[in-house]
Amino acid sequence: MDKLSAVFAALADPTRRAILARLADGDATVNQLAEPFPMSLQAVSKHLKVLEQAGLITRGKDAQWRPCKLEAAPLREISAWAEQYRRFWDERYDRLDTYLKDLRPGPKPPSEGEVR
Repeated sequence: MDKLSAVFAALADPTRRAILARLADGDATVNQLAEPFPMSLQAVSKHLKVLEQAGLITRGKDAQWRPCKLEAAPLREISAWAEQYRRFWDERYDRLDTYLKDLRPGPKPPSEGEVR
């Protein structure tokens, strides 16, 4: 699986997105991350493994405390991938806006640069 697909697959799960949201506030242990979820530590660890394999988190090695840390680079890659479609959608919205203005009854507002 390519890297972008792995990141999308990891982000597809709401529990993993919630874990990332928590890590955006700072590093946390598995116990801290598991706290709000009605699941076992083993289940949370499996989610963390998926996030780690996708490059979205790293786990430290501070004696017995292994804090998890958010890694933002893959999220920037997702953002850059989605950004390439912004122009497409902006053009579509502009055309829709023009179409909806043309549908309005009554006098039409002046176009840009047009003086009435």
